[in-house]
Amino acid sequence: MPDLRWSPQPDELQFDAIRASGPGGQNVNKVSNAVHLRFDIRASSLPEAVKTRLLAWADQRITADGVVVIKAQDSRSLERNRADALARLIELVQAAAHVPKARRATKPTFGSQQRRLAGKAKRGAVKAGRRGGADL
Repeated sequence: MPDLRWSPQPDELQFDAIRASGPGGQNVNKVSNAVHLRFDIRASSLPEAVKTRLLAWADQRITADGVVVIKAQDSRSLERNRADALARLIELVQAAAHVPKARRATKPTFGSQQRRLAGKAKRGAVKAGRRGGADL
């Protein structure tokens, strides 16, 4: 699944307006401009492979119940925070849809082995020089 063109259905998303934290004085205490976006992975329209990869991720935004919770509070506008949360959700799903290419095991080259052994010998000589011999 190299490129997933996916956008969530409106009924799959739950937006909750909350009060933002941080500076702002009286205004921040009375206006709910921050957004909590909740997205249930298991009940979504995502392909099964992407669901499995998302649920397997050790990400603090994904709860044990398989719900993605994203908090957006950078803007003073509720709509901008909603758009930011949605963009971050899509970015998270895109990252989960990307399957890394399997690494092909190779042997170290002869030159790299020689450089490694030369470095080890040099380091051993430095350490051997630290050992004091008998002072005459």
